Amino acid sequence: MSKLTEYIGSQFGNPRGIVGFICCKCMNIINKKMYRKTVSILTLNNNQKLLDIGYGNGYLLKQADKKFGCELYGIDISEDMKVLAEKRNKKALKAKRLNLEVGDCCNLQFADNTFDAVSSINTVYFWADTVKGLAEIRRCLISGGCFINAVYTKEWLSRTKMAEKGFKKFDPEELVELGKHAGFEKIEVTEIVKGKSFAVVYWK
Repeated sequence: MSKLTEYIGSQFGNPRGIVGFICCKCMNIINKKMYRKTVSILTLNNNQKLLDIGYGNGYLLKQADKKFGCELYGIDISEDMKVLAEKRNKKALKAKRLNLEVGDCCNLQFADNTFDAVSSINTVYFWADTVKGLAEIRRCLISGGCFINAVYTKEWLSRTKMAEKGFKKFDPEELVELGKHAGFEKIEVTEIVKGKSFAVVYWK
């Protein structure tokens, strides 16, 4: 694995600078079906709250805003992405419906039972403690709320050079078991692209 490939791969876990900007634009294109599937699963109204884990440049938040007009929250490890996400979601920011933070999903600074739904596109690979992250998300969900975790398959990632280092790879069954350890009882797996991507939906 070359140093360049390793560096680019690290940008997917913590996008920063001009390379992070380019990587996020690429992810918007590559992950389009994941975004579409996630928004299609969500059922929100304008009085409800959505938290997006690893919001990047705010692409999914923008789609959710168009469809639901709900309160939007996000947490991302990258300060650079906060700037980009606020620019992309100027309408929601001006209306005070956008609340973005820089931080770690394994240590969420939100009260219990805050969110009606939580979403994440391709971030679980980078969490320091998967069960702790899931447990934190569950704590912040209201009763009946759901967490939609969209990921690429272990097989697809294993064929991707940039995912050779720094990526935890999961089978659907592994993410289901980890969710149970975190306290989720109702968990569903739905295919996005056969052999390439899927979503695990955890219900509180």
